[in-house]
This record gives sequence, structure tokens and C-alpha cells, in this order.
Amino acid sequence: MSGGNPKPRIHYTKPSITELEIRYATDAAANGWGEHCYDYIRRFEALFREHLGVKHAIATSSATGALHLGMAGLGIGPGDEVILGDINWIASAAPIVHLGAKPVLVDVLPDTWCLNPAEVEAAITRRTKAILAVHLYGNLCDLDALREIGKRHGIPVIEDAAEAIGSIWHGRRAGSIGIFGAFSFHGTKTLTTGEGGIFVTNDDALYERVLTLSNHGRARGETRQFWPETIGYKYKMSNLQAAIGCAQMERAQELIAGKRRVFEYYRTALSGLPLCMNPEPSDTVNGFWMPTLVVDKDAAFDREALLAGFQAENIDGRVFFWPLSMLPMFRQHPQNRVSHSLYRRAINLPSYHDISNADQDRVIECITKLVCARQ
Repeated sequence: MSGGNPKPRIHYTKPSITELEIRYATDAAANGWGEHCYDYIRRFEALFREHLGVKHAIATSSATGALHLGMAGLGIGPGDEVILGDINWIASAAPIVHLGAKPVLVDVLPDTWCLNPAEVEAAITRRTKAILAVHLYGNLCDLDALREIGKRHGIPVIEDAAEAIGSIWHGRRAGSIGIFGAFSFHGTKTLTTGEGGIFVTNDDALYERVLTLSNHGRARGETRQFWPETIGYKYKMSNLQAAIGCAQMERAQELIAGKRRVFEYYRTALSGLPLCMNPEPSDTVNGFWMPTLVVDKDAAFDREALLAGFQAENIDGRVFFWPLSMLPMFRQHPQNRVSHSLYRRAINLPSYHDISNADQDRVIECITKLVCARQ
């Protein structure tokens, strides 16, 4: 505080909306009805297919909906198991539960905070129907190792790339490598449609099944009006949302570059402290959706004190995801030691596209005061 006036608020994230998004949304609101009600949706799907280098894309109301559709398309259901990392947002696990299957929560790697392939292999049973590779905060799972495990056991690898726009694994964009991928366009994400998501795949048969499921079970080419062949879902994106998405796709490289700029400023400024941040191994690109720090185990750190320090400086704080196995709806897995260690030592940093260096400096100052040297 200075002179009784609060310092300007620093949000942890917010979208980048320009005249282009407003123009497209206005056009959709004015003209995107009747025979034009899918125009922006089709355009958005085409732009995303081209960006990702995939054959098929279906715009959805959320990444959760995209995961649900894709898993249903794979036939995942009661009695089946899907392996995923213990450190994740609930949205990755919820569709598994909705389908009557069981999320199998395994430990993560200490550097990427993503699935540990050795733990995945150890968790496979005859009921395992998929491996869900969640690219946490833009960090990439070891897709080569996971796909090799999947190939040996006849199990598909799904990519939850909700947070991985801009991330690239060995020359291929995240989300384009597994049996299918799911992305989020929530208002916090690098590219946004407000709410929204997308299902992507290169598998023709899976695409047709998911396309049918996404339209209340009505198959493409069905000539009878309102004739579903099965019980499906309604996870559609609206034409208005897709209009904003089209503008965001036209600015995709700019928006991804903005995230990388913000991350690099933090990384450089915090490099002398006893902590690590989002990794970027060789032959990969990290989209750095959410710059995150994890304080070393032997350094003095109090996450709640840092959050309180942020609040005092009018800075939004965002905690690292809790281990899912700590939540009341799942069985406890204290043996997942990395997951249960990470959340206490980690925090996400404010990272919207046009955050100023001066505002980042305010965040950095708080961190340097409260992240102490090794004891």
C-alpha cells in the first residue's frame, strides 16, 4: 500500500482479446444463425486441424467433454481402469468416473510433474483400457516411453493437452500423438473461447464414433430427421464461442510467444534461488501455459506465507494442484511420494500475455523475500 491506495491488482491470468475477436463475435451474433449457425465452428475446427497437423477435430464445450467423448468412443466403461498421474486437476479424472471406470492414480516425475512411466507399467492390469497422459502446465509427458508401454500391452495413450497449446514433442505438437487429444479454451488458457474445448484424432474410425456420440447419437449421413442410432452426448461449442476462437487461432503464434516471454523473464530473475521451474528438455518446446516454481526440499519455504504476501501486495495467487488421492472421492495413496511432496513446495505465477516487466518484478520481489536459501 502507498498513501492509503492499493497497488494495481495483478491477475494470475486473463485472456488477450483484441478488436479482431470482437469483430468476429459481433459478426457471429448478427449473422451466424439458420444455415450459417455452424460457419465459425467449421472454420475453427479447420484452423485447429491445420495448426496441430491432425486429420480430425470436433469443437466441444470443454476439454472435459472432449475427454468424455473420446473415452466413450474407445468403449471405456464399468469395470475398466485408466491410469493417470496423481497430480492433476479433477477434470482429467472426472470423465473416467462418469463412464463407470476407475482412475488409477500413480506417482509423477519430480522434474516434469507428469506421469512416471515406470509407475504406469507397474500399475497395468488386465482391466487397464488406457493411459491418460496429462501435459501439466504445458510440461510434456514422456510420450515415447508411454507409447512404447502402451504398444507392448495393447493399451492406447490419450493426451490431455488442455494446458499444452504451443508445446511440441520431438517435432510434433502435443495432442496430435496419442490415439486422441483434448484441449481446453477456458478463459485462463493461452487460447480462449471463454469456455470450450476440442477433440482431435488421426484415427478415422474413432472420429466417426465420437462424431456420432457428440451429436446425441445421430450418425453422419443419416437421412431420417432426429434419428439417433445410440444414446449420445451434447458437448457442442457455440458459433459465438468459435468466432472468438477463430480470431485466437489467427493470433496463435503471437499468444504462445507471449507466454514464453513471460516465462523467460521469471526464469532469468529467479535463477539464483533454490527452486526449479517448468522444464524444456532437448528436442521439445514448452508452451509454458502456467509458469510454476517448485522450491527445493531443503530450502525454507511456507506456501501459505507466500500466498499471504501476494494478497498483501494485491497479487493473485494460485496453488499447485493437490494430489487427487488427497481428495475425499478417491482412495488415499501416500506411497505416491513425489506427488505428495510437490504441492506443498509449489505455486503458479501470474502469467497473462501482456503482463508488464514491472508487474512481474512485483511478483519476483515477493518470492525473493519468502524463498530462503538452503538450511
